[in-house]
Amino acid sequence: MLEPLRQRTVIIGNSGSGKSTFADSLAALTHVPVIDLDSLHWGDDGYRIKREEEVAKRLVRDAAAAPRWIIEGVYGWLVEIALPRASALVWLDLPWSMCLENLILRGQRRGGKEAGFADLLRWAEAYWERQTTSSFIGHSRLFDNFVGAKWQLHNHEEAHELLVRLASDSTKRQT
Repeated sequence: MLEPLRQRTVIIGNSGSGKSTFADSLAALTHVPVIDLDSLHWGDDGYRIKREEEVAKRLVRDAAAAPRWIIEGVYGWLVEIALPRASALVWLDLPWSMCLENLILRGQRRGGKEAGFADLLRWAEAYWERQTTSSFIGHSRLFDNFVGAKWQLHNHEEAHELLVRLASDSTKRQT
């Protein structure tokens, strides 16, 4: 059941849910490259200039055409492009308190400004109220409609447990 995680995995969740950390840990176990949707959505080295939507979608299509990958991000409208080729879906469905703690611990990234970080915190807190593909309801729909292997994880312990199971499975496969 864990084999799909070694092929083409999409990781979704709110900002601060640990998508990048989980993706990096999964990549270390599977030797599969990670693609951060932020790098495809934003056109500069920060969070100031969005790419044109069609350009971002093309970049995701190109990335998803590869034989193996881990794609992680909050942008449901971009995830929708990769999901038809995905073998696994992981939804980090953590409560706001955990996301907020993670966001504060990591701080602003990619050269962002303090005002932009405040905007990110407000946007992330509204995850459960928004009605977009990049919200709880949007991620819930993506998860419910995905027909491949999928995991909905509610805390860091469940995420860690899945990675431990994968590592154990990898060890068994080598012996």
